[in-house]
Parts: sequence; structure tokens; C-alpha cells
Amino acid sequence: MSYTKKIVHVPHLGGIFAGIQVPSSQPAIDPAKPTVILVNSFATSAELFRPQFANKELTDTANLLAIELLGHGQTRTARKNWTYWDTAEMNLQVMNKLGIEKAFVLGTSQGGWITVRMAIMAPRRILGIIPLGTSMDSESPRTVALGCWDVSLAMTPGIQLLTSPEPIPDFALVDPYIDPTIDVGLGKDCAQEDRDFWRETMRKNYLGDDGRQRFRMAAINLRDRDGLHGRLVDVRCPVLWMHGTNDAVYSVANATEEIELFTNAPEKQLVIVKNGYHFLSASNLAEVDTALLEFI
Repeated sequence: MSYTKKIVHVPHLGGIFAGIQVPSSQPAIDPAKPTVILVNSFATSAELFRPQFANKELTDTANLLAIELLGHGQTRTARKNWTYWDTAEMNLQVMNKLGIEKAFVLGTSQGGWITVRMAIMAPRRILGIIPLGTSMDSESPRTVALGCWDVSLAMTPGIQLLTSPEPIPDFALVDPYIDPTIDVGLGKDCAQEDRDFWRETMRKNYLGDDGRQRFRMAAINLRDRDGLHGRLVDVRCPVLWMHGTNDAVYSVANATEEIELFTNAPEKQLVIVKNGYHFLSASNLAEVDTALLEFI
């Protein structure tokens, strides 16, 4: 295992126990190094960044800190409803708790719009953002017309099945829920060991009625989130957006339009990764790690 799991308690929403992971070789945050916060994609957890934790050049250069979003991994709160803005606030409070004054933020898919929210909420603390395989819009007719997925078709039937007035104590995710996420994230022909790992990890993270409720709210947040187009002018840090040509969720065409909306970023760049999938940091780790090192 190349990472260590921890829980950090922060006061947001009346109290959140935020699940975090750091490389095993990193016993504490080194103030002499830049810090990179890593934010995972839908239904995954901080284990998405195992390749980065295992990259010695990267861990020698920077502190790595993966924070699991509300509804994901080991992060827990008593509140049953929350938004991506709450996750962004939680991340900033984790920074406070760990004594991190400033950081870069890298996020995959939904993690991408967390990077932007953090940059908007705390512009003096976010040194740069690295969104991967993401979109800055709500799930809209515009994005569908540009070749992105139709979220209502993709998510609404599952949300309906997850909605119950009574507890379901023996709830467990089954492969038909899990495999589509793996297929779009890593490709249908991904290594069997990766598929087995994520099947086991997702099932473990969403067991029982609490797991059902967290998975349902995570899906509702994804489907019903607000768009960020009107707020992107408030991002005043450098932006490095990386997007794979094999991304089945959000299109290169959409990314090409949206990178131009960061009109006040001192630097902005869209890097298209040939044959890159939606979970770009895992499917194309060499390209992502090299670009991240150059960026920070």
C-alpha cells in the first residue's frame, strides 16, 4: 500500500469527518514543498490517485493530499443533503486543520468543478487548478449538443431505484451500477485487476442503508448541480485543463469552448491527451504526472 488513510474533523455542516489519504512516504505536510490537493471523481475514492502516490518524483517534489468528497470514500456527515459548494468549503477547512496556507488543486470529473469552486471561494489560497476530464456547465442541452452525455438518461433511473421511504439495511451496489462507471472512466478494455479493484472498493464504500443514501445524494448532486459559466471570470489563478480524446462523458469540443471562459486567469491551457479516458490521472498517468510537475 502506497498511501495512508486518515480522518480529519471539520465544523462545516455541523461537523464533517473528512476522509483523506497521503502517500505513505509523507508523514507530514512539508512546508518547504508545494501542496497539491487531489479530488476524486463520481463513485470513486482517494484510491483513484494511487499512481500519483507511487510516483517518487512527484512525492519528492510536492505534498500530495487526496480529500474525498461528501458522499464518497470515508467522508461522513450527519446531514443527508449537501452540494458541491459544501465539499469545496470542507476542503478549505481541511487545509486550515492541517496548516496548509496555499495549495494547487487537481480534480477529476466532478473533482474538476470542485477545483473551480475552491479557487472562487478562496482566491488567495489556491495557486492553480488542474481540472481533468470535466465540464464547467450544468448538465444542459448545450453540453449534449457538443457531444457530452445526457445525464438525465444516464442517472435518473438509478436515482429512482435508490430512493426509498424505508431503510434498506442490506443494500449493496451490484455490478450493473459499478461497471458503467469503470467503462467510461478507464475504458471497457481496462485491466481486469483494475476492474476487480474498483468493484470491491465501490461495494465496500456503499454498503448498507447509509451507503445507499450517500450514493443517491452523490448521484443527485451530479445530475442537478449548478453551472459555473457566470463565475469563471472570478478564477484568478493559472488553469491547466487536461482532457482525453476517449472521454465518453464530456467532450473535447466542450472543453475547447469552456477553457476560453477563464478570462481573468493569468494563464490558461487546454491539453488534449490522445486516447485518454475520463479518469485521466489513472488511464494516462504519465502524461498527467509530467504536466502536473511542470505546472507546479
